[in-house]
Amino acid sequence: MCFCVLHAQKMKVQNQPYGDQRLYHFGITVGMNFQDMIIDNSGLTTDDGETWYAQIPSYSPGFSVGIIADLYMNQYMSLRTSPSIHFGDKPFLFKEKNMEEPYKATVRSNYLSLPIDIKFASRRLNNYRPYFLTGLYASLDLGRKKGEAILLKPLDYGFEIGLGCDFYLPIVKVCPEIKFCFGLADIIEKNRSDLTDKDLMKYPQAISKGTSRMIVITFNFE
Repeated sequence: MCFCVLHAQKMKVQNQPYGDQRLYHFGITVGMNFQDMIIDNSGLTTDDGETWYAQIPSYSPGFSVGIIADLYMNQYMSLRTSPSIHFGDKPFLFKEKNMEEPYKATVRSNYLSLPIDIKFASRRLNNYRPYFLTGLYASLDLGRKKGEAILLKPLDYGFEIGLGCDFYLPIVKVCPEIKFCFGLADIIEKNRSDLTDKDLMKYPQAISKGTSRMIVITFNFE
């Protein structure tokens, strides 16, 4: 009987019981990302009678790292920003109905992203606390390489939503998190004066619009 009482009391002990009530705190985030794109094909036909269609056939895993700054608003809400760098690429595949061999182009994208999110947390239960976040972001592409078939615009913006759970350890709070990022801007560069091989122009012209998507899975240490 005494053992059960002591065990129940032990389960109620909270690590860092006032950690969430600090006005602000900082942390780091590290994990992986999967870059994608929503593509609208133009259906343009070249002078040779070719009609090319583009797609992103698969997700390519990349690496993400950043810092976290969190501002306390109330018991259940906080304002946070997590400037991060997302290293990755997008594998483009172009198909023409009369040709068996598709054209492949891999675009390297290293995004410096600055999101502003509102974090909505549930009531804390012992040493864990689920949360939901949503917000806006702006990003700068640091990996642009001119002269390739596809060139992306340097600036992008959009909105993001995410889920996670805070796990309170004696010294640090560990938070596994997944975020879904949806770009709102057309980032396909149409003005391609950098292309010396004019035969490559048919590939960007085959796309009328391309908006970015990304899944980010991280561990946050706060």
